[in-house]
Amino acid sequence: MAWETKRVLITIRTYPVPSFKSLETSCTGGITQDGKWIRLFPMPYRRLRREQQFSKYQWIEARVQKAQNDARPESFNPDRESIRPVSGVLPSDNQWAERKKWVFPLKAASLCALQKARNANGFPTLGFFKPLEIGRLKIEPDEEDWTPAQRQALTQADLFDAAPREELEKIPFKFSYEFSCADPGCGGHDLSCTDWEMSESYRKWRQEYGDGWEAPFRQKYEREMIQRFDTHFYVGTVHQHPDAWIIVGLFYPLPVRQPSLF
Repeated sequence: MAWETKRVLITIRTYPVPSFKSLETSCTGGITQDGKWIRLFPMPYRRLRREQQFSKYQWIEARVQKAQNDARPESFNPDRESIRPVSGVLPSDNQWAERKKWVFPLKAASLCALQKARNANGFPTLGFFKPLEIGRLKIEPDEEDWTPAQRQALTQADLFDAAPREELEKIPFKFSYEFSCADPGCGGHDLSCTDWEMSESYRKWRQEYGDGWEAPFRQKYEREMIQRFDTHFYVGTVHQHPDAWIIVGLFYPLPVRQPSLF
């Protein structure tokens, strides 16, 4: 496969997981300069040099080639050494207007619509939509630590650089949203959410509040996502389970207030 250079607005970053091929990796993706979805995988973000590291809603440039071991059409393998940020972070003022210019043209009607299109055509395997109604955020216990095999993957040596200074922390909970979408035949959905920001909030608030971390966590990711923000979901299919969708990112500007007629 030929290599090509692409500019990508990063919109998706999930919390990393151990990987035997690259120590650890996270699902990272966004929108190309010509307005198409792209998934950059694997992305060992914490192993990038400081000057290579990027934030969500920042443009990067990278050499990529179509992934050979991933049938999902949006999946590309990045040349890690070529990754470099080429802009600042798009501002979040004015209800995220600059971000919406790139994201909203790719907005789907619903998750059900994305599923039907993928079933018929094999794509998309990335998508973006506004749920009709979010029912609740589920927080369920998960394994408290990595398995021996996962820990071995996290500590494997690399020929070119050292492992990250801080070992990847296992998040001992699983987060998911129950919601319905705008499709008339929607029977409701329950999707896992692996957004990096959500996991980082857990880590921060657990350190700050101890066993009381769940109250501020639910305040932002449940009550405010339901009651305050104009919440949309980024979703993607799972490599090894192509029929399964998960939430890979949250998009949550404040609602745009309509001008009064009186």
